[in-house]
Amino acid sequence: VQLQASGGGLVQAGDSLRLSCAASGRTFSTYQTSWFRQAPGKEHEFVAAIGWNDGSTYYADSVKGRFTISGDSAKNTVYLQMNSLKPEDTAVYYCAARTTVTSAYNSWGQGTLVTVSS
Repeated sequence: VQLQASGGGLVQAGDSLRLSCAASGRTFSTYQTSWFRQAPGKEHEFVAAIGWNDGSTYYADSVKGRFTISGDSAKNTVYLQMNSLKPEDTAVYYCAARTTVTSAYNSWGQGTLVTVSS
């Protein structure tokens, strides 16, 4: 599966932004698609995930209530709607996919930069 992330940009605190992750290739084998982020000087951080079998969603505590992950199976695309953005949300956002709930993420997008100014 090949992933293409897009939608990043420069916004002000309190603004909204929607990221997209378009998948191509063997998309039928994907069990779960997730968003991660990495801020400068910090570790990779899980943000949100969506399961394609039942649409179940998971969020990091830091984004719960502000971010919403959704998927469009017809377009093989996962979205991350980010509202009430904070400067600490500034990071490169990556989407990733895995084929089972216990497998490693074996497909990664190239990352899209989100910068939130105060």
